Amino acid sequence: MAREESDREDLLREATALVRRIELRVPNEAESIVFGFRRDGAASVFFGADPVYQFNAARELRRAYVDGKLLKADRGALAELTRVRTPTEVQLVRHDLDAAQTATFLQTMLARLTQFAEALAHSDVQIVGQVPPDGDLLPACREELTQLCASPRIASTPRVGS
Repeated sequence: MAREESDREDLLREATALVRRIELRVPNEAESIVFGFRRDGAASVFFGADPVYQFNAARELRRAYVDGKLLKADRGALAELTRVRTPTEVQLVRHDLDAAQTATFLQTMLARLTQFAEALAHSDVQIVGQVPPDGDLLPACREELTQLCASPRIASTPRVGS
């Protein structure tokens, strides 16, 4: 793990694992939102640098970055990994979320995704850019968000292909 971290400065350009991606400005959001799809259809949503929600092709949450912490799926549950820096290394300290913490996390994620979905449904967004530049990704984003919000589930592994 890198000792120094940097904010994600240009996700539209740098998120090359997301073969289809779009950057949007949404009212009431301080930063742009980048929504993208991997080759297998797995989606990721970046609300600026934080929070970030990453799903697998089965639309299960596999990984998230929230409040500077990494959360990863582990056998259908969530584990929070916190970076602890020492003079010589960076350690990841694990905390398994209990049922109440998981429910709170999923509720917060669902509220954020639902608010974004509503903005998309009402075309209350401004396209900053997209890759590839031709075509219209908004319908695919709307459909994916509808599915993600319908029944949030946690994956068995943080890997893309499970």
